[in-house]
Amino acid sequence: MAQRWLGPNYRVMMLGMAVPAGLFCVGLLLAIGWPWHHPVLRGLGGTLACITAVVLGVLAYLAFLPRLSYEDGHLLVYLRSTVPIRVPIDVVECFFLGQETSQIPSRRGASFETATVVVRLAESAVQWHHKEVKPTLGHWCDGYITIRGTWCEHLNRERVNQLNRCLSEVLSERHRHDT
Repeated sequence: MAQRWLGPNYRVMMLGMAVPAGLFCVGLLLAIGWPWHHPVLRGLGGTLACITAVVLGVLAYLAFLPRLSYEDGHLLVYLRSTVPIRVPIDVVECFFLGQETSQIPSRRGASFETATVVVRLAESAVQWHHKEVKPTLGHWCDGYITIRGTWCEHLNRERVNQLNRCLSEVLSERHRHDT
């Protein structure tokens, strides 16, 4: 069982579910015949309810995927799909707090700054220096994995220190087992 180290941003995920949830309710009302009992509207409502139920299910599943977790000697990085990139924990050096421009524009159209968590990988692990990830979730280049704070739980110095403690504990445990 994987240890969750960094979760998603539940508020953003729930906000993304608002429109499909509303459409599901409309479809359900039409499917039961309210306010009109027309068979075509009932069929369309049932179809709408089914489609949006599937969309809500997928969004709910994604809402519970972590951004980072640990399992069996690997840091699991969820930055491109539901299947994590498995990075050997021995090449992970540390986590630190960063900041960069958000991918989401403000109401005025300007960008704003968002916190990031940066994972530094060992310089000698060149095979882990570059990976393709979804740009909205973060980026991975030159041995640094950057996870945008917009899409993960609240980031601050304390949270990043907690990640470093988790890493230290896992590495210490692995070292004890190796000796």
